[in-house]
Amino acid sequence: MSGKLIRWGIASAGKISEDFVIALSTLPASDHKVVAVAARDQARAAAFAKKHEIPTALGSYEELAKSKDVDVVYIGVLNPQHYEVSLLMLNAGKHVLCEKPLAMNQKQVQGILAAAKANKRFFMEAVWSRFFPSYQHVRQLIQAGSLGEIKEVVVNFGFPLENVDRLQKRELGGGVVYDLGIYTIQAAQWAFQEAPQKIESSGTTNSEGIDDDVSATLTYSGGRTARLRVSSKEKLDNLAVIKGTKGQVTLVDFWTPNKLIDIDGKEKEWLPPKGKHTTNYANSEAMRYEAEAVRQSILAGDVENKNVSYADSLLFAQIEDTIRRQVGVLNKYDEE
Repeated sequence: MSGKLIRWGIASAGKISEDFVIALSTLPASDHKVVAVAARDQARAAAFAKKHEIPTALGSYEELAKSKDVDVVYIGVLNPQHYEVSLLMLNAGKHVLCEKPLAMNQKQVQGILAAAKANKRFFMEAVWSRFFPSYQHVRQLIQAGSLGEIKEVVVNFGFPLENVDRLQKRELGGGVVYDLGIYTIQAAQWAFQEAPQKIESSGTTNSEGIDDDVSATLTYSGGRTARLRVSSKEKLDNLAVIKGTKGQVTLVDFWTPNKLIDIDGKEKEWLPPKGKHTTNYANSEAMRYEAEAVRQSILAGDVENKNVSYADSLLFAQIEDTIRRQVGVLNKYDEE
């Protein structure tokens, strides 16, 4: 690491990895540089590297782990591979930003965090929403007491995603609790900042026995609640409404919220700059916020970030596991 610059390696040449690289292109080149991309297919890595002007393309994650030029690795592989690739990078002494959901269950999350601690490396689950100016604004409102006591959070997240294999197939780590649920859970936790005392969930599953529409009520101290719904069957309002005794605030498109409806009923908006290429998913340029937070943490010598701490990731996984169990969805990792 030289001065302020951090050098990124990218694990996977898929769509989300591409969006992350595009987001990095909106930040100063003196602060962030992508030096290598790795995929299990060398040709895919090479095509990705060419498009994004990345100097090195590698045909295995092992080669990336061994690279002397890489400070931090962004992991954008499929959910079931997060565990092994995170361990590989951490044990090779790399800092890591791993896509959410962090792993297939809480036990795997514990394994990843143990490796991060043993290697004294920075590690974070990429819960990018929390780094948006809108989320930071909500946190300030809560801390200042402007909303009063938080009483209820209502979060809905749904799109018709029946044709997306990643969500529907068991071997790809499918299920709405993993893919969409993490977003709703983290939003509730952002508001309440404590573990729920009770979780009650119900839902439906597809022909593979994978959850495709799930509702959950999380009950916190004093009988306060978060009501969550995730669906890969239909489009929902995709809002997070945080209600306090003095007022409420609404995050619009809450997983990637450039705007919110503030306590005074007025809209506030923050727009990220566009990158060098068009992103695969809407508003992915906003991954710049988490990327810069990772850089600041690494430069400060921190091993975790207060916005998505190790404890946060453990709790997210615990809540996900409980909801999946209640809906009756297990995977092979749960049985290990």
